[in-house]
Amino acid sequence: MKKYIVGGWVRDKLLQERGFAVRPSDRDWVVIGATPEEMICQGYTPVGKDFPVFLHPKTHEEYALARTERKSGNGYKGFVFYTAPNVTLEQDLYRRDLTVNAIAMDENGHVTDPYGGCRDLEAKVLRNVSDAFKEDPVRVLRAARFAAKLPDFTIADETKRLLRSIVESGETDYLVAERVGREFMKALHEAKPSRFFEVLKDCGYLSSSFPKWRLTSKTMDLTDAADDSYTESERFALLFLDTDPSALGEIFKLLRVSSENEDLALQFSRTLHGAELRSGSAEEVLESLKRKDALRRPKRFASLMKLLESASAIKDQAFWLGAAEALMSVDMKAAAEVAEDRKEIPQAIRAASLKAIEAYLKEFADQH
Repeated sequence: MKKYIVGGWVRDKLLQERGFAVRPSDRDWVVIGATPEEMICQGYTPVGKDFPVFLHPKTHEEYALARTERKSGNGYKGFVFYTAPNVTLEQDLYRRDLTVNAIAMDENGHVTDPYGGCRDLEAKVLRNVSDAFKEDPVRVLRAARFAAKLPDFTIADETKRLLRSIVESGETDYLVAERVGREFMKALHEAKPSRFFEVLKDCGYLSSSFPKWRLTSKTMDLTDAADDSYTESERFALLFLDTDPSALGEIFKLLRVSSENEDLALQFSRTLHGAELRSGSAEEVLESLKRKDALRRPKRFASLMKLLESASAIKDQAFWLGAAEALMSVDMKAAAEVAEDRKEIPQAIRAASLKAIEAYLKEFADQH
């Protein structure tokens, strides 16, 4: 039985040695020459559903038995896996996506690199290991994400052709929304997120799956400029700077991200694109403030104001900050005391709120 660290941790360690500022991924191991029974006897806990994966009894790192795979259907789940003690390390690495991810390191630090991953790290190239790359549509997203993670790297021409062929074959239509969303959200935290979308545009995936999503150069610049002070929800919302809010529902179905991320993105888009009008009546402004949760969720409202500032929508930001302040200035207790019956309290508070907003709208109009 032999054990090797494979994939991201090895790649990132070698990149660090070459002067790249990357943070190593978690360690994943592949085991050669073992059976599931032997792993269990040594105290490993089985967790794999599709193929044998085990957790180390002390470190809890993942150890997968070496395997090969064969395409058997559509999508990234359309594979039959074969695992046995006679599967070699080279065979296991052959099924991986990019050469830089197909490098192994044994427990003594010795590197095994049968497909030229170290060479491609030196040349700063992202290249597919084999033509089997095109069998898994997730690799379109992964290649794009690694381009965002390593913005100084280029994608090999043959790999670009395979990316386009995957999209043209219709394989990406079988991607599960949760997996797509997961890769998109990971890309937002990479060194240059715009490269993720650039690669997806070049291979035809964006126009094929997201025809109504407008990812302009301004949108990409803002996304790249978002630093650690931006939350994940704020980064996600910036992607919809120039997209019509009516298209977001369709896009969200294909991404399946958290409701918190979707909600902030929708409010940002609606505010920028006129669905939340600054010229509306007091009733419309009050309802919009409720949708924005200006009072109940001040952190979320602050995120929206931050996004408006990032988008240079200063007048919109000033208007909604002022409208929120006007609403917060309402003495709810005094308004409630005006009501003659408890059932009339909500109406009394609403009337006081509308009065405050009407006064604010007049003041804002006079100043602008």
